[in-house]
Amino acid sequence: MFTKILIANRGEIACRVIQTARKMGIKTVAVYSEADKDARHVLLADESVHIGPAPSRESYLLADKIIAACKQTGAQAVHPGYGFLSENAEFSKRVEEEGIIFIGPKHYSIAAMGDKIESKKLAGKAGVNCIPGVNDAIETPEKAVEIAKGIGYPVMIKASAGGGGKGLRVAFNDKEALEGFTSCRNEARNSFGDDRVFIEKFVEEPRHIEIQLVGDSHGNVIYLNERECSIQRRHQKVIEEAPSPFISDATRKAMGEQAVALAKAVKYQSAGTVEFVVGKDQSFYFLEMNTRLQVEHPVTECITGLDLVELMIRVAAGEKLPLTQEQVKRDGWAIECRINAEDPFRNFLPSTGRLVRFQPPTETMFASDTSQWQGVRVDTGVQDGGEIPMFYDSMIAKLIVHGKDRLEAIAKMREALNGFVIRGISSNIPFQAALLAHPRFVAGDFNTGFIAENYSQGFRAEDVPHDDADLLIALAAFVHRKYRHRATAISGQMEGHEVEVGNDFVVLTLGQGGRTTATSVSVTGFDKKTGSSAIKVGASSYQIYSKYRLGEIRIEGTFNGEPFTAQVERGSVAFKNPLAIRVSHNGTQIDTLVMSKRAAELYALMPYKAPADMSRFVLSPMPGLLVDVAVAVGQKVQAGERVAVIEAMKMENVLFASADGVVGKLLASKGESLTVDQPIVEFV
Repeated sequence: MFTKILIANRGEIACRVIQTARKMGIKTVAVYSEADKDARHVLLADESVHIGPAPSRESYLLADKIIAACKQTGAQAVHPGYGFLSENAEFSKRVEEEGIIFIGPKHYSIAAMGDKIESKKLAGKAGVNCIPGVNDAIETPEKAVEIAKGIGYPVMIKASAGGGGKGLRVAFNDKEALEGFTSCRNEARNSFGDDRVFIEKFVEEPRHIEIQLVGDSHGNVIYLNERECSIQRRHQKVIEEAPSPFISDATRKAMGEQAVALAKAVKYQSAGTVEFVVGKDQSFYFLEMNTRLQVEHPVTECITGLDLVELMIRVAAGEKLPLTQEQVKRDGWAIECRINAEDPFRNFLPSTGRLVRFQPPTETMFASDTSQWQGVRVDTGVQDGGEIPMFYDSMIAKLIVHGKDRLEAIAKMREALNGFVIRGISSNIPFQAALLAHPRFVAGDFNTGFIAENYSQGFRAEDVPHDDADLLIALAAFVHRKYRHRATAISGQMEGHEVEVGNDFVVLTLGQGGRTTATSVSVTGFDKKTGSSAIKVGASSYQIYSKYRLGEIRIEGTFNGEPFTAQVERGSVAFKNPLAIRVSHNGTQIDTLVMSKRAAELYALMPYKAPADMSRFVLSPMPGLLVDVAVAVGQKVQAGERVAVIEAMKMENVLFASADGVVGKLLASKGESLTVDQPIVEFV
């Protein structure tokens, strides 16, 4: 067994590999770019090596620097994680030529499956079901349209070297095929250095279901059941679960056996995943093989009780698989939510910056003892006070829960999301909460178009209706009453004019357009020792018990005997008032002011100041790099016309004009780093 390994990656997956290596008694080496010098994976590893500037093409994608770091530290093996060089056959080959073990499949297996065009041909020869399409590289947009017509719309236009949602478009007509081909080609060239594009039939109402494999150097390959990955936004997975609520045992077995046949055809060693698109009749077709560890591997670990990183390390060291196909378990239900640095209320635009607060929910299952994987698990590469840089992907953490069945897992996940505190940047937690509460998700009735169908106009606050909105008002009143109680203990109060609390309050809730709704609330039976209060909101009554301490964000306790976890904090930007209280629960957030009846009467007389009109400006919706300005001064622009392109977190974001107009000024230039809401173009 190895005594020291190097992790050629960063963030969450680097921390994950370090965790298992430490359990196995193996020392670890981290590599880091300038942007990651204080990152969590660097602090966790036994050693660390600086490999270059922040952009990944100048650091994490440089094979020479990774190999040099191995030699410098004496690392015997390299774990590539996912992304970066993990599926680079040339890197795997070079590592082996240098006498270093690659903790992953052999280079010839990576090469065979890494080319999406060739992999489909190999899959067909191995007896794997394949989607109808043209698997040869297409040279021109016009040819792409001709082929798409021949196959029949809708079609998928895919980059041969694509992955992670990049280099992929769905076209429903000639115009979309023409534009999609060009976009795919450009994105693939920039991201992968390979602009080959092919086209295949798009299966309608499809599910994305994948089979986890693991093989050893002794010819053994087994499948570890499936993962349901159909909840996707723009072809990027959002929620994954295992097992799938859709497929039958017979389909599972057929998919697993075909995946194993493909793996054996390419002499596959290590962990890998065969992805299938599954139709509503449970017909399934080969999509691609990922020759690496998947982001969503924890859900498989939960239901099988296996540590996939440990299996990868042991297989790379020449050991046989410790189990047979018949010994693979399927225990309970696991769900994973990807917690991303993006603002769901601003069309999921990237959000970068410092994590002012990062407090994940308490973990109740640990990889150090796989037999105890029950409850809540958090895999992350960040920490309180850390930075989310603009140079890498947007994932902050993976939140995983394991329950005895699917409904229990959903309930655990909703409660865990309630307790996940992230401040300083925006996250997609409200969106995750909305998805988990959606009746179709709960029923398991969804496909890869679920998000596009149900949130076609984007995601708005009203898309997360709370099933008991008065509870949020009651929590605001509960916290306010605790603050008022503390105020009564302030020393030096003038005799006869001491702070009086009272029982009756008015809770003002901020609504659309700055309008407020007033709700009368009474708080009685306040008991500091037991943390209880009786709160009446309209016709609703709540007995709340909580040991909440002022200043904390997470609040836990019970209301009317039911356990709850929520988030509360003082200082609302919306109200522009440091005494305002923001309450978040089950994805719903409200901003409140709690005051006496007289204060509420006076507040109602305050004038409302409307925000400045910025409609004639095109603003940067995120921090990023301005890579293109598509208009010139004096140019007439129509609504929907392309204005600028911003690059952030490895993705291009196109800005369009919202109305007709004439360009008056260009306020930013190509190559400039932009901040949120920075003006780029002014119309006259």
